[in-house]
Amino acid sequence: MASRYFSTIVSASRTASAPRLASLANRSRWLATEAAQASSSAPPPPPPADPKISRIVDDISGLTLLQAADLVSLLKSRLNIQEIAMPAAAPSAAASSPAEDAPVEEKPKEKTVFNVMLKSFDAGAKPKVIREVKALVPNLTLIDAKKFVESVPKVLKENLSKEDAEKLKQTFEGLGAVIVLE
Repeated sequence: MASRYFSTIVSASRTASAPRLASLANRSRWLATEAAQASSSAPPPPPPADPKISRIVDDISGLTLLQAADLVSLLKSRLNIQEIAMPAAAPSAAASSPAEDAPVEEKPKEKTVFNVMLKSFDAGAKPKVIREVKALVPNLTLIDAKKFVESVPKVLKENLSKEDAEKLKQTFEGLGAVIVLE
């Protein structure tokens, strides 16, 4: 008897909720179509501009790159617009400074990046140098480190700062190797 009541309750609830489900599905479809139409519609056209400005824009857009550059320089001179020093333009300003009356002595630029090269080593220090090379390059096996050391002259490390290169040089020279900083 309980099963009969249960089946009537289930069937009654299905008939009552069927229209609600249908209307919900229709609303979902409507919302999805609205969203698709909203995303596919083009942005609104710009407000109508002054015809004189529109004509100038059309004329400028028809210029070549060289003509546009000439136009910019002519506008700068006519409107008395001065160049603003941008960070990227700083080297060109520095290049024009040597044209001054006082001669400026150019100092050679001090090197800041070094390559550490293993030139040679003492025969007795070979095992120590191999161990140090293996420790320096973590993914190097002992056999690879031995081959590396035996094929000197070789670059140990590239693009090191001066301090790091000096430390590495002192370490290897302490072991009996000849190191050159390039």
